[in-house]
Amino acid sequence: MTTSRTEHLVLPGVLTAEQAAETVAGILGVQREDGAIPWFRGHHLDPWDHVEAAMALDASGAHEAAEQAYLWLARHQLADGSWYAAYADGDPDHVTDRGRETNFVAYVAVGVWHHYLSTGDDTFLDRLWPTVYAAVEWVLRLQQPGGQIGWRRDDDGTPTADALLTGCSSVHHALRCALAIAEQREEPQPDWELAAGALRHAIRHHPERFLDKDRYSMDWYYPVLGGALTDAEAKERIEEGWDRFVVPGLGVRCVAPNPWVTGGESAELALALWVMGESDRALEVLQSIQHLRDPETGLYWTGYVFDDEAIWPVELTAWTAGSLLLAVSALGGHEATCAVFGGDRLPRGLDPDCCAEV
Repeated sequence: MTTSRTEHLVLPGVLTAEQAAETVAGILGVQREDGAIPWFRGHHLDPWDHVEAAMALDASGAHEAAEQAYLWLARHQLADGSWYAAYADGDPDHVTDRGRETNFVAYVAVGVWHHYLSTGDDTFLDRLWPTVYAAVEWVLRLQQPGGQIGWRRDDDGTPTADALLTGCSSVHHALRCALAIAEQREEPQPDWELAAGALRHAIRHHPERFLDKDRYSMDWYYPVLGGALTDAEAKERIEEGWDRFVVPGLGVRCVAPNPWVTGGESAELALALWVMGESDRALEVLQSIQHLRDPETGLYWTGYVFDDEAIWPVELTAWTAGSLLLAVSALGGHEATCAVFGGDRLPRGLDPDCCAEV
């Protein structure tokens, strides 16, 4: 039987204990019996958002449901270590996008490490290690000489060398979590350390190696959220884009200058602010998106077009609720979430700037 604990998910102006429980129940209501978590019932599942929702379940104490989500990935991993980009309603036999995306595939490492830190379950870690290992190896086959990682491989096997800054920042985070798993298992992976360091170097010093997606807010904050930019570099980046992307009282634009704020981007920015030690601003961002909450389900609308005063698209997504719960759990001091996103216990990899572990 799945149970949840939501004491640390209480946050003034964001969630009461009752509301937190409703949001967790909303995600559980989307989850299929086989563990799959689509965006919402009848829509597709992608591996990244599936993991995000599973992590939120662990943050709430619903560990059995989260474990089933990870076992779904283990059962349906392709022979080469990847997953398809989209499955209709989480049905593994109904693939709607047969491409494979590197940040989607890598994110399993973040979720597995988060589940382990949430439960201390060594048996689970042993069981999922082959899944994580195969996924990371598949991702790193698309790493380019400059350190960046191509974003996709088509179904016919054709790789895409073009790299996305948001995706690569997420992969950087995933590589650090994968290294933490390897360290816990006492199975060093020096090639992963080199790959993580080279990727971090590219993110910090070579913007020209990534496709220009500067209009997207994720490209603004994800290098901070993914741990590639820290301290003064992180603060400078966030301050530079603040007025461009943040709409006071409403949330964070998905794309500048479009009049559309989105719950997922807002919650992720709040989590990035928490990583930087700016909890007060993180709280303000989370408070600003409570207009997206659906009181009937406890889930959150994907976004809001404020020029038209309209919810759009008209969908309540498990991953939007999941990203909000993860941000709230970090602010509430949930140990596993803090460790995974705070990065204090994550290996850095080998930095090519100094050829030493940092």
